[in-house]
Amino acid sequence: MACAESCEFCATSCLRQDDIKPMVRCIQLDRDCANICFTAAAFMSRDSEYVKQVCNTCAEICEAGAKECERHQMDHCQKCAEACRRCAQECRRMAIKTK
Repeated sequence: MACAESCEFCATSCLRQDDIKPMVRCIQLDRDCANICFTAAAFMSRDSEYVKQVCNTCAEICEAGAKECERHQMDHCQKCAEACRRCAQECRRMAIKTK
């Protein structure tokens, strides 16, 4: 959930930039990442049989989001990149634990 919140904040902050054109991919990945994080949390909380697949997908999207956010020097992007890296690591760990 921390990653989803960080991605939502980052996307909102990017939208407030004077020139958002260079931030378009960042905003899109932030939104994708937030959505998949919320989805992964829901699947985990109900012990879905598809947790492994969702967590692997979440990790992939989080890694892409981290890579994009790292390209931008704004504090919110750097914090988001860190949150995405942590989430990707946890999702990979969760996918390994799952049946």
